[in-house]
This record gives sequence, C-alpha cells and structure tokens, in this order.
Amino acid sequence: MKHRIGRVEGEILRELTKILRKNIRDPRVNDVTITAVECTNDLSYATVYYSILSEDAKKEEEAAAGLNKAKGMMRHLLGQVLTVYKVPELIFKRDNSVKYGSKIDRLIAEVKKQDENRNN
Repeated sequence: MKHRIGRVEGEILRELTKILRKNIRDPRVNDVTITAVECTNDLSYATVYYSILSEDAKKEEEAAAGLNKAKGMMRHLLGQVLTVYKVPELIFKRDNSVKYGSKIDRLIAEVKKQDENRNN
C-alpha cells in the first residue's frame, strides 16, 4: 500500500504544478513552487508543501490566501486527471526547508570568512 501512496503523491505533485502554472491566474501565486506532497494512508487528505522565494511576510500571507482561494478549483481539475476513487482534500503548508538551507549557507560563509581572517 505504501508504494501506491508514493505514486499517488508523485502524480498529485506533477499535476498540481501543471495546474498552478496553466490554470490559476491569481497573481498572488505566481512565485509559488510546490515542493512536496504527503497523503494520508486512506488518501483522503493531501498536505501540499510550497515555497516562495520572497522573505516578505506580506507576500507569504498573500500566497497562502491565493492558494486557499484556488483550492477548490485545483481539487476539481485534479479530479479530472487522477484515477482515484476520491480526490484528496488539499491542505497547503509553507515549506521552510529552502529558507533554512539559505540560512545554513549564510552561516557557513560567515565561518569561512572568519577563518580566513584568523589565518591572515
């Protein structure tokens, strides 16, 4: 059963990315990238993780509002392409891994710079 869930998650990720680019005209979600999808065991809920390149809190709120507003249409269009009995309910969550990764990169660069200054 786990293998099937993984395949469905991958299919949802692929199709939602297409839907977001082609069918959703809301300017609030232009910079949104879907990074991952996790489904429950019974496939009734799908948690969709997304990232946005902006660090601005206002842009983050707008993107979340845009995704929640488009949720119904996205689910409807997803139902037309997926071959599952019931289309999962979509739950959008911000993926902070990109933000965390850039913070780690910045910290590593600072340590390298301090190390170079210490050696000179």
